[in-house]
Amino acid sequence: MQNARITLHRSKQRTQVQVDGILLADSTNTLELLEHGYPPRHYFPREDVRMDLLTVSATTTYCPFKGHTVYFSLGESLDIAWSYVEPIEGMETIAGSVAFYEKVSE
Repeated sequence: MQNARITLHRSKQRTQVQVDGILLADSTNTLELLEHGYPPRHYFPREDVRMDLLTVSATTTYCPFKGHTVYFSLGESLDIAWSYVEPIEGMETIAGSVAFYEKVSE
């Protein structure tokens, strides 16, 4: 998927996310999202994320290029991840996937 602002492509490279020494995500099937003005982000399938450790945050935002965002926290580490449950038209590929602010790749 590609538009003037966002490019998405599948990544088969192993990508992991650790927060405070806890492995939260580990996947060889992420979507890498490149958005003008932002660092690259990997969107993980939920089955590759320890959703049992995350809690839904009260924070929500809206991106005109992707849609409404739901955030997740890990204990006192607030809003460390987000997801577009129902993204706008053209961004359906990231629906339900989870992205993180902190990423450690292997």
